[in-house]
Amino acid sequence: MEFKHISVLLDETVDSLNIKPNGTYVDGTLGGGGHSLEICKRLGDGGRLIGIDQDMDAIKAATERLSDYSDKVTIVHSNYQDIDSVLKGLAIGGVDGIILDLGVSSYQLDNVDRGFTYREDTPLDMRMDQSNPMTAKDIVNDYSEEELFHVIRDYGEDGFAKNIAKHIVRARQEKPIETTGELNEIIKAAIPAKMRQGTGHPSKKTFQAIRIELNKELEVLENSLDKMIELLNPGGRLSIITFHSLEDRIVKNIFRKNMNPCTCPPGFPVCVCGKAPTGKVITRKPIIPSSEELEDNKRAKSSKLRVFEKVK
Repeated sequence: MEFKHISVLLDETVDSLNIKPNGTYVDGTLGGGGHSLEICKRLGDGGRLIGIDQDMDAIKAATERLSDYSDKVTIVHSNYQDIDSVLKGLAIGGVDGIILDLGVSSYQLDNVDRGFTYREDTPLDMRMDQSNPMTAKDIVNDYSEEELFHVIRDYGEDGFAKNIAKHIVRARQEKPIETTGELNEIIKAAIPAKMRQGTGHPSKKTFQAIRIELNKELEVLENSLDKMIELLNPGGRLSIITFHSLEDRIVKNIFRKNMNPCTCPPGFPVCVCGKAPTGKVITRKPIIPSSEELEDNKRAKSSKLRVFEKVK
């Protein structure tokens, strides 16, 4: 299957980086290379782009897409949480901008072999990094009922999490749950018919929750942002596209903490903790897609862009 993905908030994200022609930039979620291509078009002599992705299919597609800029591009198979070691290995001390597009690519969703979709009957997989020995099948069949409940409630924000977890455990006692179709039927049975009307696909939240748990998406994000801000050169920017409230809350809170890190009690007349801001939030409110973009790409609907600038 050809790797296809429409880059969300493309112009807004690339514009937000304030690209310098001779700057060094990192695309931490390279995907098909859509954002990276637009960055490369703005780079001049001395400019450099580092692309990071954990999905080998994405790396193959992006390498081909960025081939005209191969003198400026270095692509690394890794997770963006390891950005510090990636840059160290390339002898890069600081960068002028970093972008993260946290959405699952259209290729991953639409390629039934990857097991992300709830619209086809395919083996349960959902790995973003296919070298990961653990799959969604392992979570569904091996997690305790209590663990499944917490995953579905916390990461899927599903009001029927307890009943869904109970139905999963009951079903796997008969036989292992091996496909997305089998899991779909179990989830459907766990949600009252009248509650399934007009609220989207009944499996959407549970599939999201399992995917987040398997790929440690929120944990990776939370553990990476301070590190990324530290790696920015003065005036450098970190631009992040999120797709659901859990991601957006993490980004918003960490950006806010870096802009106002003071831990002194509110009544103190002067700061004595000594914690200085590392920069400022550029987007007081997140940037969202235009109506024109939403007409062209319905998957952009929940996307939000937040931008942080390192202190000069």
